[in-house]
Amino acid sequence: MKLSLFFIGKTSFEYIDKGIAEYEKRIKRYINFEIKIIKDIKTGKNMPPKIIKQKEGEQLFKQVNDNDILILADEKGKEYTSREFAKFIDNKIVTGAKHVIFVIGGAYGFSEEVYKRANGKVSLSKMTFSHQPIRVLFAEQLYRAFTIIKGEPYHND
Repeated sequence: MKLSLFFIGKTSFEYIDKGIAEYEKRIKRYINFEIKIIKDIKTGKNMPPKIIKQKEGEQLFKQVNDNDILILADEKGKEYTSREFAKFIDNKIVTGAKHVIFVIGGAYGFSEEVYKRANGKVSLSKMTFSHQPIRVLFAEQLYRAFTIIKGEPYHND
């Protein structure tokens, strides 16, 4: 299985990039993993969020195949404990999923078209986080999931 983590727009802070790079390196020890950045949309001063989300969705769809499993990071998504999230990922591996893509949206979230295409939504919390720091948190949870799957001593209950 291939696992991807897509970000809408580049990361604005070096410390976030460093955290993401560290977890990317760790995750690659377990699975074919990539992080992809969907290019920022050049916005005019008066471009409405709906149009921005639509254009970001169009960029995302250029990177996604019809048979890819697309999971959105969304505050209204399903919440998991770390162990439940590990089981969710392990289930995708066991059932033969070819490519699972997790997507962290831009500042305005996702367009309706992206929601319709998605195979699911996950939430790391009922709280709303900026799309920048959640990137590191999500990468850490992916790494944690693989250490749980492998029975390694990273996660403490």
